[in-house]
Amino acid sequence: MAKKGKNTVEIVTELAQPVAERLGVELWDVRFEKEGSAWYLRILIDKPDGSLNIDDCVEMNRAMDTLLDEADPIEQSYNLEVSSPGIERDLPKRWHRERYLGEPVRLRLYRARDGRREFIGTLESVTDEGIVLMLEEGPVSFDNKDITWLRVYYDFDAGE
Repeated sequence: MAKKGKNTVEIVTELAQPVAERLGVELWDVRFEKEGSAWYLRILIDKPDGSLNIDDCVEMNRAMDTLLDEADPIEQSYNLEVSSPGIERDLPKRWHRERYLGEPVRLRLYRARDGRREFIGTLESVTDEGIVLMLEEGPVSFDNKDITWLRVYYDFDAGE
């Protein structure tokens, strides 16, 4: 059962981190999300060199399935999914964002700014409070509280 004072994501992160390290993968994110009537525990893993493959995901899934059965930290039924964060990955944490400094990103705001909710630019700086994107019109600051999501931007048409 869940430890008092910690939510499901925090508990699973604590369980998954040593498993990821043992398997030579990086724990990118843990999400516990409801879709319709079903709950999904999503564990996103990666390798810094980009060599993550399906076997890594299967191995992490098997290890976590056994560990979660033993620890039993989640009261309701759920589906366990282990995968890569993908090419256009979300960058919710500061360390994610720092890793992609100087890279193209796409940002969506909760509310429009100057008639726009989405921006594509180069991630110039990261702080605990927000980010700065280099846009065509120059550097623009965004507060974390205003950001719906921030993702790596990959221009599929350009083939980059």
